[in-house]
Amino acid sequence: MPEQIKIIDDPLYQSLRSENITAFNNAKAKTSPLPSFEYCDFRGLDLRGMDASGLDLRSAYFRGADLRGIDFRDAQLEGASIAGTKISGCYFPKNLKSDEIVMSLNHGTRLRTDV
Repeated sequence: MPEQIKIIDDPLYQSLRSENITAFNNAKAKTSPLPSFEYCDFRGLDLRGMDASGLDLRSAYFRGADLRGIDFRDAQLEGASIAGTKISGCYFPKNLKSDEIVMSLNHGTRLRTDV
Protein backbone atom coordinates (compact mmCIF):
# COMPACT_ATOMS: atom_id res chain seq x y z
CA MET A 1 0.00 0.00 0.00
CA PRO A 2 1.54 3.34 -1.01
CA GLU A 3 2.25 5.94 1.64
CA GLN A 4 0.02 9.00 1.90
CA ILE A 5 1.09 12.60 1.48
CA LYS A 6 2.18 13.88 4.88
CA ILE A 7 3.20 16.87 6.95
CA ILE A 8 6.17 16.04 9.17
CA ASP A 9 7.35 17.55 12.42
CA ASP A 10 10.82 18.62 11.30
CA PRO A 11 12.23 22.15 11.71
CA LEU A 12 13.56 22.29 8.13
CA TYR A 13 10.24 21.15 6.71
CA GLN A 14 8.32 23.55 8.93
CA SER A 15 10.48 26.44 7.61
CA LEU A 16 9.40 25.50 4.09
CA ARG A 17 5.75 25.17 5.13
CA SER A 18 5.88 28.71 6.52
CA GLU A 19 7.67 29.85 3.32
CA ASN A 20 10.67 31.04 5.31
CA ILE A 21 13.19 30.10 2.63
CA THR A 22 16.07 32.08 4.16
CA ALA A 23 15.71 30.22 7.48
CA PHE A 24 15.47 26.90 5.61
CA ASN A 25 18.61 27.53 3.55
CA ASN A 26 20.58 28.70 6.62
CA ALA A 27 19.51 25.71 8.73
CA LYS A 28 20.03 23.25 5.85
CA ALA A 29 23.64 24.38 5.47
CA LYS A 30 24.25 23.32 9.11
CA THR A 31 22.26 20.06 9.03
CA SER A 32 23.72 16.63 8.37
CA PRO A 33 22.29 14.26 7.54
CA LEU A 34 19.37 15.95 5.82
CA PRO A 35 15.88 14.68 6.64
CA SER A 36 13.81 12.92 4.01
CA PHE A 37 10.91 14.90 2.56
CA GLU A 38 9.58 11.81 0.80
CA TYR A 39 5.77 12.00 0.43
CA CYS A 40 5.69 15.49 1.99
CA ASP A 41 3.04 18.08 1.19
CA PHE A 42 4.28 21.28 -0.47
CA ARG A 43 0.98 22.21 -2.15
CA GLY A 44 0.57 25.87 -3.01
CA LEU A 45 3.78 27.02 -1.32
CA ASP A 46 6.11 29.71 -2.64
CA LEU A 47 9.46 27.92 -2.53
CA ARG A 48 11.46 30.26 -4.77
CA GLY A 49 15.07 30.47 -3.63
CA MET A 50 15.05 27.07 -1.92
CA ASP A 51 18.38 25.23 -1.97
CA ALA A 52 17.20 21.81 -3.17
CA SER A 53 20.65 20.24 -3.46
CA GLY A 54 20.76 16.84 -1.78
CA LEU A 55 17.06 16.81 -0.85
CA ASP A 56 14.99 13.63 -0.94
CA LEU A 57 11.74 14.85 -2.52
CA ARG A 58 10.60 11.47 -3.83
CA SER A 59 6.82 11.28 -4.17
CA ALA A 60 6.43 14.82 -2.79
CA TYR A 61 3.29 16.73 -3.70
CA PHE A 62 3.87 20.23 -5.15
CA ARG A 63 0.47 20.98 -6.77
CA GLY A 64 0.15 24.72 -7.40
CA ALA A 65 3.50 25.58 -5.78
CA ASP A 66 5.84 28.30 -7.05
CA LEU A 67 9.11 26.55 -7.86
CA ARG A 68 10.53 29.17 -10.22
CA GLY A 69 14.30 29.23 -10.44
CA ILE A 70 14.96 26.22 -8.18
CA ASP A 71 17.89 23.98 -9.11
CA PHE A 72 16.68 20.38 -8.63
CA ARG A 73 19.68 18.80 -10.44
CA ASP A 74 21.01 17.22 -7.23
CA ALA A 75 17.61 16.39 -5.69
CA GLN A 76 15.67 13.14 -5.82
CA LEU A 77 12.31 13.73 -7.57
CA GLU A 78 11.18 10.22 -8.52
CA GLY A 79 7.41 10.00 -8.03
CA ALA A 80 6.91 13.70 -7.23
CA SER A 81 3.92 15.54 -8.69
CA ILE A 82 4.27 19.09 -10.01
CA ALA A 83 0.73 19.59 -11.33
CA GLY A 84 -0.06 23.23 -11.94
CA THR A 85 3.23 24.51 -10.54
CA LYS A 86 5.27 27.45 -11.77
CA ILE A 87 8.58 26.04 -13.04
CA SER A 88 10.09 28.84 -15.11
CA GLY A 89 13.87 28.83 -14.77
CA CYS A 90 14.07 25.49 -12.96
CA TYR A 91 16.83 22.99 -13.50
CA PHE A 92 15.75 19.34 -13.32
CA PRO A 93 17.88 16.19 -12.95
CA LYS A 94 19.39 14.87 -16.19
CA ASN A 95 17.63 11.54 -15.69
CA LEU A 96 14.22 13.26 -15.88
CA LYS A 97 12.96 13.61 -19.45
CA SER A 98 11.16 16.76 -20.53
CA ASP A 99 8.01 14.84 -21.51
CA GLU A 100 7.78 13.51 -17.93
CA ILE A 101 7.93 17.08 -16.64
CA VAL A 102 5.22 18.22 -19.07
CA MET A 103 2.95 15.26 -18.22
CA SER A 104 3.27 15.95 -14.50
CA LEU A 105 2.82 19.69 -14.94
CA ASN A 106 -0.27 19.40 -17.15
CA HIS A 107 -1.88 16.17 -16.00
CA GLY A 108 -0.60 15.52 -12.48
CA THR A 109 1.24 12.30 -13.27
CA ARG A 110 4.09 11.28 -11.02
CA LEU A 111 7.59 12.02 -12.33
CA ARG A 112 9.42 8.94 -13.59
CA THR A 113 13.18 9.12 -13.86
CA ASP A 114 15.49 7.09 -16.10
CA VAL A 115 17.80 4.82 -14.18
